[in-house]
Amino acid sequence: MAGAIASRMSFSSLKRKQPQTFTVRIITMDAEMEFNCEVKWKGKDLFDLVCRTLGLRETWFFGLQYMIKDTMAWLKMDKKVLDHDVSKEEPVMFHFLAKFYPENAEEELVQEITQHLFFLQVKKQILDEKIYCPPEASVLLASYAVQAKYGDYDPAVHKRGFLAQEELLPKRVINLYQMTPEMWEERITAWYGQHRGRARDEAEMEYLKIAQDLEMYGVNYFAIRNKKGTELLLGVDALGLHIYDPENRLTPKISFPWNEIRNVSYSDKEFTIKPLDKKIDVFKFNSSKLRVNKLILQLCIGNHDLFMRRRKADSLEVQQMKAQAREEKARKQMERQRLAREKQMREEAERTRDDLERRLLQLKEEATMANEALMRSEETADLLAEKAQITEEEAKLLAQKAAEAEQEMQRIKATAIRTEEEKRLMEQKVLEAEMLALKMAEESERRAKEADQLKQDLQEARDSERRAKQKLLEITSKSSYTPMNSSTTALPPDLPNFSLISESLSFDFKDTDMKRLSMEIEKEKVEYMEKSKHLQEQLNELKTEIEALKLKERETAMDILHNENDRGNGKHNTIKKLTLQSTKARVAFFEEL
Repeated sequence: MAGAIASRMSFSSLKRKQPQTFTVRIITMDAEMEFNCEVKWKGKDLFDLVCRTLGLRETWFFGLQYMIKDTMAWLKMDKKVLDHDVSKEEPVMFHFLAKFYPENAEEELVQEITQHLFFLQVKKQILDEKIYCPPEASVLLASYAVQAKYGDYDPAVHKRGFLAQEELLPKRVINLYQMTPEMWEERITAWYGQHRGRARDEAEMEYLKIAQDLEMYGVNYFAIRNKKGTELLLGVDALGLHIYDPENRLTPKISFPWNEIRNVSYSDKEFTIKPLDKKIDVFKFNSSKLRVNKLILQLCIGNHDLFMRRRKADSLEVQQMKAQAREEKARKQMERQRLAREKQMREEAERTRDDLERRLLQLKEEATMANEALMRSEETADLLAEKAQITEEEAKLLAQKAAEAEQEMQRIKATAIRTEEEKRLMEQKVLEAEMLALKMAEESERRAKEADQLKQDLQEARDSERRAKQKLLEITSKSSYTPMNSSTTALPPDLPNFSLISESLSFDFKDTDMKRLSMEIEKEKVEYMEKSKHLQEQLNELKTEIEALKLKERETAMDILHNENDRGNGKHNTIKKLTLQSTKARVAFFEEL
């Protein structure tokens, strides 16, 4: 009894000590994950678990997003997960998304997983038209998305219609032109074919490099009012704070870079910005909801921290990540070069083997034809020999008959004819015998000539037979000699020589290799700058080409604004122009809007 009570008490205490858990579902851009979390976990505990599961180290760009009614919010790292205003119904849903965007994707995004997640998110925002993208740039971006998914273009594999089920262009772009899906696919494929040799991560990075120059890339918009009550839009991004007209999200009216801002704060719905220059008055604006101000403050703090971090030396962790990324890039580049060499050698070996097989087949056909010709020659020779023998026998028979006729004629002449009638009849018979003898002589002569001709034909047939046998002997000796010489070139289907080649290659990362790679990277940068002008010209050509198919009545307000804006400067240059005025003048301008 005492033992049963003790065991029951120990079981109860163990049950009390077991932590309570709840289920969380995390949705990334390309996967879903579920975790059992302890009730006491804070946001950082869950966030770190997700990052470890993904193998993500560049955590500062990302966050866990959830919705509060119609407003998005981000999980706070120092607050318990269940203390947030989230649904208590399990599984609790969070979206793992990029919260902050880099200024320069190529320089800042180090890990391949980071690049991939950004690529998927930006691609979705463009397709969902949360980021405005002009038609010609949409086609170019679509071609890089196809390269990232399908690899190098191969006409034998990627046949007409292979993009029919892919979502590659914003619906706005498709509706704006009188173009069939086949016409769009043709133009995307034309660009796609030019990206040969780019790996998935390279194609995704090219996509981001183009997308980051779009006006709405990385901007979070919020409805605000200034002191005069004017309705405006506040844009928060990696470069600073921007003020927009509600009808124009492409070009800001004023911009304040992060290096000009000293402090941001809010009180209820009022938001206060303190410029770095203390002589300049603060400027304020009002938002619609308190939780919107909280979100604005989070984004301001995070973007400002990243802005300042970019302008300092990299931390040890980032330096290590970049060094690993460089080594990994060098390894992948060398691996791609090795595979390209092996592929080229394999293709050359296969071409050589195909050539040899074709040559062997040709030689076999020639040998077959020579054999057939020889057989025909032998048959002809046999026939001619038989015919010559028959003709010879006929000539002998005719000569014998002619001799018999001559003897008969002599016998008749020697016979005495007693009567005139017998004499006349005898003369007639003599005449007929003479004519028959003459005819027999002519026929004998003709048969003799024909026999001579047949003998001559027989001799020619035998000569032809001899030549055919000689040619067959030459072909046979040639076909048995050629494959022996080319056996080192024509490899068997499994191509064992390639395994020997691959085993002899070395992948040691020497200083000379890294220096050479650095020089190649620098060369690529120069080439990219040279290609940018050519790229813009190609985009303009595409725009001109499809302009005739545009349906003007279907242009959206964004299309019209984009056409009216000065697009020659680019996003960064536009913001730079807006900051040429003094901070004080821009604050005053904001107050007077």
